[in-house]
Amino acid sequence: MSQPQIALLMSTFQRPNHLRRALESIALQQGVEGQMELVVTDDGSTDETPHIVRQFAREVPFPVGFTTHPHTTFQLSRSRNEGARASQAPYLLFLDGDCILPRDHVALHLEHRKPGVVMAGDFCRFDEETSSRVTSEVVRSGEFVNWAPASELRRLRKRDRAGRFYRLIRHPSKPKLIGNNVGIWRADFERINGYDENFRGWGCEDDDLRHRLRKSGVAIESILRWTYAYHLWHPVDATAPARWKQGANVDYLLRRGRLTRCRNGLTKRPLEEISARVVGRASRPQLAARLMEGRFNLQSTARPEVEILFLPGAGRFSGRAECNVLVALEAEAARSPVARRADVTIAPWAAGNAGGCGTFPLDELDRALGAVA
Repeated sequence: MSQPQIALLMSTFQRPNHLRRALESIALQQGVEGQMELVVTDDGSTDETPHIVRQFAREVPFPVGFTTHPHTTFQLSRSRNEGARASQAPYLLFLDGDCILPRDHVALHLEHRKPGVVMAGDFCRFDEETSSRVTSEVVRSGEFVNWAPASELRRLRKRDRAGRFYRLIRHPSKPKLIGNNVGIWRADFERINGYDENFRGWGCEDDDLRHRLRKSGVAIESILRWTYAYHLWHPVDATAPARWKQGANVDYLLRRGRLTRCRNGLTKRPLEEISARVVGRASRPQLAARLMEGRFNLQSTARPEVEILFLPGAGRFSGRAECNVLVALEAEAARSPVARRADVTIAPWAAGNAGGCGTFPLDELDRALGAVA
């Protein structure tokens, strides 16, 4: 088999019956012979999931991979990154193991892919009773595509129209990106270093991916006019909040100074790999040099990822960096007007070193700089 053109990355955790039906729908895909590979990206299942995948791999004519890790909490970002690393196709299609696909689903994603564009999808929700009737025989017959509730069809049509309208007016933040049923070029995914694995527990990892993709210049379009998946009912994940704003990841999502190329993604980026520039002139240049030594990739580029300003001193943030870091060497500096533009403030004096910043512990600096993400 030549290199596949599309990698299906299917996330799953502890739902073997759903996974069986989802895999069966993948085996029935038409018009993509020799072009498809599959990686099941498991979040640490301790049931029969690995056996199901191994058995499936023996029965189909395309490559099937499997990734997993110990389960500590909901780690969807990690699962998806592991799947991307384990695949080789230039185009990625993220799927969930609780969704079944119509037979032309993958072919339609291949047909409508565009350079520099993410094709955003969604799924038709089946209720508990309908989901219980989706047997292997029903998947093989394709009959389930006729079971879509009218309310769901209206919702999907509305979502598709809205997505096309937002694309037409070049809306800065819409349409929304739902991680299931998303087609993306590997090069675009790698450009932003994939999913941010700091998102642990339910929610917000897809919102973050959308923001960073847009910032990198990638557009988002809807594929719902042509195809969507069918979601099999299951109880809501235990880490899902009753309201979105109550989610454990919301504060991290809404933080200031987000880097387009995240640090904890496909690759792990230490501080010394992040492009940075010190702006202005510190009143204590020797201390500033000591604090920066061996940290960040100090460059003269006009658009570094991070700008660092020491106060007291002369200078201000240029507004061209993704993250502004203020090192306030005195308490008064943290309250200056310039400090309002800082995304991250590091205060050596707050670590019990007031009046003696020259002894500021460097491990405390590294801890504070860990907020740059």
